[in-house]
Amino acid sequence: MSDVPPPEEPGARERILAAAEGLFAEAGFDATPTSRIAERAGVPKGLVHYYFKRKPDLLSALVERLPEDRIGLGAVLVPGDVAASLHRLVDEFDRALDSSAVLSHLLWREADTHPAVLDALQARFDRMVGQIREVVAAARPDGCPDADVDCAAQLLASAISYRHSVARHAEEGQEAMHRELRFLADALAAGAGVSSGVAQAVSRGS
Repeated sequence: MSDVPPPEEPGARERILAAAEGLFAEAGFDATPTSRIAERAGVPKGLVHYYFKRKPDLLSALVERLPEDRIGLGAVLVPGDVAASLHRLVDEFDRALDSSAVLSHLLWREADTHPAVLDALQARFDRMVGQIREVVAAARPDGCPDADVDCAAQLLASAISYRHSVARHAEEGQEAMHRELRFLADALAAGAGVSSGVAQAVSRGS
């Protein structure tokens, strides 16, 4: 095989990734040969290997095609109203992730057997937990009882990730999520998850 790379084609890398995303969603990663990806992308097979030395590199690159997952606090915060703030935050997550529902689903499916994909998705999950924690802490009214904000953030992030990993974005799913948000906000307002012995420590962490 020649060491000289094939000539680059305008837009070829994006066409390869688009083809890989479609084929992985249809048939799965293992059942999709690179020759099929090249055929759908309309490029020589050598060009696929030029951009992506190993087939798993395609999955790593697809993670980068997920939408930006950092949401500014100012865009969602309703001071003194945790439920309204969380509604806004979840709606922002949904708007961002709905544009890549198929990609999100296939990446979560492949994460079990591809550690690099799992690590990337775990990093996104951790950022989501951090954003939820920040919103709750900023929105809680003065004088409200201590509550386990960390646990609440983990629970909500898990629920959001589950919805997107299985591509459940129907309207009724969003309505159910909003009911769950109200329940979570009410639980936090009541001081859920904090015993008298650890209230002070949790308050400092919030």
